[in-house]
Amino acid sequence: MVAKNTVCLWYEGDAEDAASFYAKTFPDSAVTAAHPAPGDYPSGKEGDVITVEFTVMGIPCIGLNGGPVFKHNEAFSFQVATEDQAETDRYWNAIVGNGGEASVCGWCKDKWGISWQITPRVLTEAITHPDRAAAKRAFNAMMGMTRIDVAAIEAALKG
Repeated sequence: MVAKNTVCLWYEGDAEDAASFYAKTFPDSAVTAAHPAPGDYPSGKEGDVITVEFTVMGIPCIGLNGGPVFKHNEAFSFQVATEDQAETDRYWNAIVGNGGEASVCGWCKDKWGISWQITPRVLTEAITHPDRAAAKRAFNAMMGMTRIDVAAIEAALKG
């Protein structure tokens, strides 16, 4: 049964591959169903997988094999809160190392064009710190990073 509120992500025929990657990369993630199309459609034929039900870290999603008409962009992203540098590196390397691309300030894209923010909790705590000068130092440090460096954020916070 589909959840009442589900994120629908558009793919160009490879929703199953994306869902499988997410399921093996992130905890509390799984592929739960793949549904064949009951008839031909603009980017596929009857019997092709048209939708894939999956979860990403507990968030219910549907992958729609809708074709090349609509592209993903940074207006939608998954934000993953990490506990330490090792977890940050693991997710970052999984996404970027699987055909994705690095961006700035902890952002990267997977090979399907979905944007991810790999955000150590220490960064979120630092840039919302009540000492606004410390928060600004941490923020400025982040602005010069691609993958977030936890030690550098902690050092900036301390001054």
